[in-house]
Amino acid sequence: MLLRTLKDEGYYVWWGGKNDVVPAQHGFTAYCDYRFLPTPKASSKQDWRGTPESDAFYSFFIGKVEREAEHDLECVQAAIQAILNAPAGQPLCIYLALHNPHPPYQVSDPWFSMIDRANLPGRIPAPEDWHNMPAMLKGLYEALHMQSWSEERWAELRATYYGMCAYVDHLFGLLIATLREANIYDESAIFFFSDHGDFTGDYGLVEKAQNIFADCLTRVPLIIKPPASIPVQPHICEELTELIDVPATIEDLLGLEPGHTHFGRSLLPFLSDPTLQGRDAAFCEGGRLHSEKQAMELESRSAHDTNGLYWPRLSLQQREGAEHTKATMCRTKEFKYVRRLYESDELYDLRTDPQELHNRISDPALATILAELKDRLLTFYQETSDVVPLQTDQREARTHQSASTE
Repeated sequence: MLLRTLKDEGYYVWWGGKNDVVPAQHGFTAYCDYRFLPTPKASSKQDWRGTPESDAFYSFFIGKVEREAEHDLECVQAAIQAILNAPAGQPLCIYLALHNPHPPYQVSDPWFSMIDRANLPGRIPAPEDWHNMPAMLKGLYEALHMQSWSEERWAELRATYYGMCAYVDHLFGLLIATLREANIYDESAIFFFSDHGDFTGDYGLVEKAQNIFADCLTRVPLIIKPPASIPVQPHICEELTELIDVPATIEDLLGLEPGHTHFGRSLLPFLSDPTLQGRDAAFCEGGRLHSEKQAMELESRSAHDTNGLYWPRLSLQQREGAEHTKATMCRTKEFKYVRRLYESDELYDLRTDPQELHNRISDPALATILAELKDRLLTFYQETSDVVPLQTDQREARTHQSASTE
């Protein structure tokens, strides 16, 4: 875990915001020197949802609010103080895990009004044919009851989400200004990324699902600003990357040798050379085995409450069918293959079908491509499925010297 590595290497690690990365039952002292938790969110009225029969009941859509929730702002303000009061003579790592943009979709002005509804990107429609499409995708479409929404309503939801992104940009700008104020911007390395995307109306859905691999969920932002000492040619890189490449890049930047095997690849060379070729494929895994009840979100109250906001997604995890089951994605620049353990596999030609609406898993015209992607997926698993500790175990405990002869 990168934070633990940095802490062990002498960094003062300041962690602000949520935890989606380590088991909380073990505490956080191994991962950070200080963890900031914002004021718990107050329960809000949900009269915006309407009745359980309403087509907005599971939409997460609130729209314009008078003011933002304070938790992200509190985290950023605390991070600013951590920068301004950093320990002398000790390198600093700020890990800021903000909540937004995240359902419910709500934002205040000026961010609500700054989004031009007429210039929103097109929404991916629901598939006309659900044959061979993931059961979770269809299950959510039916459970959310949002089929009656007009494009105007969807545009308001999507604009609100973009407004939430703009608010995060504003908060990020406060951090950048603080780094400049502290005169450490040039020497700082900044990594800006997300953990997952959001349907936000694509396929007629909202929120997310853990075993759907559409680009709107799996293709997330990654922005890197290295220290001024690192050669860089500012550009947008279209190469394939994975989140595991972030710690690999930071380790390379700091000259650290990780004490464990992982499969990230440093992105530092790409910062100065836009012509470099990256990964030939990127991989994602999600879902669960039928037997893995512990991987169902049943601890959540919403899993048993039909009035809960997350009821459509959580209830699908409890079905006897295959709605939440194990799958793996192999994505190249031109194709996407998803192997599903209990359902039909998926194959999309991203050149002609970038919205991933037509599963061509049975199309003989793509049989050669399918065979290549299956072989690539097998290679991925062979490379990554068995990790050997870096320190060799002793065959026998050497607790004393060999017995001397008399």
